[in-house]
Amino acid sequence: MSTLAVLLKEGKAILEKAGIEEAGLDAWLLLEYETGKNRAYYYAHQEERVSDETGNSYLKKIQLRAGHIPLQHITHQAFFMGSAFFVNEHVLIPRQDTENLVEEALEAAKNMESPRILDMCTGSGCILLSFLMEKEGSTGTGVDVSREALKVAERNRDSLYLGGRADFLESDLFDQLFLQKKDSKEQSGYDMLISNPPYIRTAEISGLMDEVRLHDPALALDGHEDGLYFYRRITRDGKAFLKPGGWLLYEIGYDQGEAVSRIMREAGFSGVKIRKDLAGLDRVVLGRLAEKNQEDNHV
Repeated sequence: MSTLAVLLKEGKAILEKAGIEEAGLDAWLLLEYETGKNRAYYYAHQEERVSDETGNSYLKKIQLRAGHIPLQHITHQAFFMGSAFFVNEHVLIPRQDTENLVEEALEAAKNMESPRILDMCTGSGCILLSFLMEKEGSTGTGVDVSREALKVAERNRDSLYLGGRADFLESDLFDQLFLQKKDSKEQSGYDMLISNPPYIRTAEISGLMDEVRLHDPALALDGHEDGLYFYRRITRDGKAFLKPGGWLLYEIGYDQGEAVSRIMREAGFSGVKIRKDLAGLDRVVLGRLAEKNQEDNHV
């Protein structure tokens, strides 16, 4: 039977030997997850005994992390915009950088009373669901080609009590939406289209860190040869689902701002802007679909 302090020390040592960059932090987070003890409790009770069952379970999780399995896949939990989201190997792990996209979307929607949002390549649903939690009266649809990813999004929707405001659709980009639009009299469109699409160049995927390359779903990473494939398709086809004056917002790679801006302008979007993240890197591109019969004023 070990103590909390001994377990933490052992966990950190195993992760350091495995070359885990933040070994100390990850060892602590797994201990907190396994025991339910926060830092304040730990520092006051470091010599508290831990059952063999708990200790063995903790060390099994440490070994998984030592194998470069993402921490979030071990705990099935990731935090985004202040909320906990369930994640597994079928979805991208929500990252703090993507919060910039949600914040820009909320700013664009600040004067909208009940915006209707389309989230393309929704994955875990964290972008759409976080927006809905922050924007009263908003509703939305999340679209993904992966049925398994949509199961994760639906689980997150239900755990956040957003069942009446968010629906999810399995579709290869807009295919099913086009069918629905054709069969429906509802033509009002969406006020905003948000997307964090696959944007890694195919040739660059092999150079990504193991946690991403081996454990994030390839479908959610591969942006084809130049990384811009999905930006072109979503920009081109998404116009049919936006109201005149509707917003299009993308997360982008750090070197894709000008290329994605050009794609949007050439498709008839105006006021196109690039926003940076906290590290000063290009992170979001946004613009508005020109009003009918209105000249496109490029920015």
